[in-house]
Amino acid sequence: MSVKTISTDDLRRMNGLEGLILLDCGGSLDEWVDGVNGMLTEDGILLDGTRFHDCSTFENEGTTCLLFPFSDDVKFNVGKLAMWRLQTHGNFGGTWLSDYVPNRLGGFVSSTEKAQKPDCPLIGQDGNIFNLMGIASRTLRQNGLNDQAKEMCDRIYQSDSYHKALDIIGEYVNITSVNEEISECDEPDEEMEMQFGGM
Repeated sequence: MSVKTISTDDLRRMNGLEGLILLDCGGSLDEWVDGVNGMLTEDGILLDGTRFHDCSTFENEGTTCLLFPFSDDVKFNVGKLAMWRLQTHGNFGGTWLSDYVPNRLGGFVSSTEKAQKPDCPLIGQDGNIFNLMGIASRTLRQNGLNDQAKEMCDRIYQSDSYHKALDIIGEYVNITSVNEEISECDEPDEEMEMQFGGM
């Protein structure tokens, strides 16, 4: 079984879909999926030998989360699943996709609408990660994306390398040049790596 990695932007494009989201899933994600399917089968929630499949994982607010999507080929007792979610909330933090996205990600966007990703001139700036994060955060806030700015900063603080932090910034803004020239980012030098390593 393979658990697919998605972004919070992918979640925001799942308008009209539903699923169960479990929070803070550490360790082997395949074992999590097998374990949850086993519990739901044992409790009479999953029916006719069906199981949740095509599960996805995403990172948000410093935690690894799992999405168990509802699909036509998964048969389950909705009422029993709702009770199970409430009874196990202390352990798994379970919530519905339709609640999670509006409450934690700022709401759904149309599947045909590209999530807002403003231009941000970072190429040519001081490469200190805190400086780049500040510029990107300010750009997001100026474009009315306060929740995304906070989410981006939280994820950067949880990351463990300069390269990962840059990748995260690139998920939220279109990285452009200060001089508005097409340019390639240079590899971060050793001093930058050491500055970030102190986070």
